[in-house]
Amino acid sequence: MATWFLAQPPILQALLATLFTWLMTALGAATIFGVRTLNRRLLDVMLGFAAGVMIAASYWSLLAPAIAMAESQGMIPWLPPAIGFLAGALFLRLADQIIPHLHLYTDIKDAEGMPTRLKKTVLLVFAITLHNVPEGLAVGVAFGAAAAGLPEATIGGAMALAIGIGLQNFPEGAAVSFPIRREGFSRRRAFFYGQLSGSVEPVAGVLGALMALSALAFLPYALAFAAGAMIYVVVEEAIPESQTGGHHDAATMGTIVGFVVMMMLDVALG
Repeated sequence: MATWFLAQPPILQALLATLFTWLMTALGAATIFGVRTLNRRLLDVMLGFAAGVMIAASYWSLLAPAIAMAESQGMIPWLPPAIGFLAGALFLRLADQIIPHLHLYTDIKDAEGMPTRLKKTVLLVFAITLHNVPEGLAVGVAFGAAAAGLPEATIGGAMALAIGIGLQNFPEGAAVSFPIRREGFSRRRAFFYGQLSGSVEPVAGVLGALMALSALAFLPYALAFAAGAMIYVVVEEAIPESQTGGHHDAATMGTIVGFVVMMMLDVALG
């Protein structure tokens, strides 16, 4: 299976990898069928874990290769990564202001983005979908960069990133389905909305791979763009949400463990 995967074109690899991350979101959402309630402490730990994975992935899988690529191409090593990183964060900031969404554990009156009359369930799905756009983009860019044949980006590193993103998507799926269930929806409907939040990742993954393959000189910017978008999500939503349930130390340790797991994956496979 691994040999077959490695033989595929990079765009198909990105699509398959992000289908895996979508599947992990769906598996997380599917816990609604086996568990009546999700322990808040456990959810905070899982959200912290997701934040740690994203922080580590942003450096080892995206920023470090971007810096090395910029240097190997004769650019100022820090300039393209800095520009790309800021652009990624600003892109998510703009999306945050425009797209109506609702953070976990907040009331409908605290919805962010443009004014809307959308229901709370839809706004919750939009919030997690905002998380998943940069994640899918990051996986796609990583596979596109690996296909370019540059030593700074490897297929193993791209696979490690996909695995790490998949692991942290599991709690995100649960984080959507359980609040929706509490709103009075059926388990099937809660699962549907939970997995739906991850459906954007294959689209973003293919776009990311196409972007990375468009021009070698653009790769450092593209990798850093994905990193900036992911760090924005971590600081704006993932870490704050993990700290709101009163389990600060447990959530923080979840972040530390997530960082270490992603670091080990990237070093071992990359």
